Amino acid sequence: MALNAQRPGDAERLAGEVLRADPRHVAALKIAGRAVRLQGRAADAIALLEPAARVSHDAELDTELALSLRLAGRADDAASRLRRAVKRTPPYPPAFAEFAQLLISLKRYDEAAETLKRGVDAAPMASALHAQLGFLLLERRNHAEAKTVFNRLIALYPGFPDALFGLGKTHQELHENEPAAACLRQYLMARPAHWGAWISLGHCLLALGDFAAGYDCFRTAARGDPKHYTYALSSLVKAPRGRFWLKPSAGAEFLLGTKR
Repeated sequence: MALNAQRPGDAERLAGEVLRADPRHVAALKIAGRAVRLQGRAADAIALLEPAARVSHDAELDTELALSLRLAGRADDAASRLRRAVKRTPPYPPAFAEFAQLLISLKRYDEAAETLKRGVDAAPMASALHAQLGFLLLERRNHAEAKTVFNRLIALYPGFPDALFGLGKTHQELHENEPAAACLRQYLMARPAHWGAWISLGHCLLALGDFAAGYDCFRTAARGDPKHYTYALSSLVKAPRGRFWLKPSAGAEFLLGTKR
């Protein structure tokens, strides 16, 4: 409860009381290790978890140790620990997610994709792994596989927001604007404050010739968050069917309703 409430100091203290009574209490070690890591003390977390990880064969403990090793700049040691974690049974989905993220940071994209595919096979109901795999495939421009992954996730969890957004972006990348707009509209019903999604929907609608609705999407993004005004304006100006103004104030009035 202390960790969930973002009180790592209290969590460390409470777990420490358990560990004084039972130094091998695995659940307390996990909590203490995470609490120490969240306070920026990676070396202390490693010292706490490493002896237990040698004998416990616990995937969650392995993953927590790997997070601290990575934070301490020991990427190779973190990778070695995560290779063990993803082989444990029962499968622990966060181990696959963390290993893939580490491989991505090392620019080993193919290995990251294979790790996530193994994770999806091992834990087919783990929605986060499906989504992470889909977005990686999308980023690597493997649109066909990305579509398959996002569609499979929607079949498992109808209306799952991340899957709808990913599928919408995949359709948009392929200039399939009608299905892209349908996915993005459904996504925005669940996540109306995602201003980037509004801009993506606006581009799709402009490409479909629905200019009024498309411009309204750019207005929604610009008015929803002042930080997105410049991006919304430049994105609209650069759009194939966008708008251009000689005076910046005219663009501000069009998007914001007031001169800027």
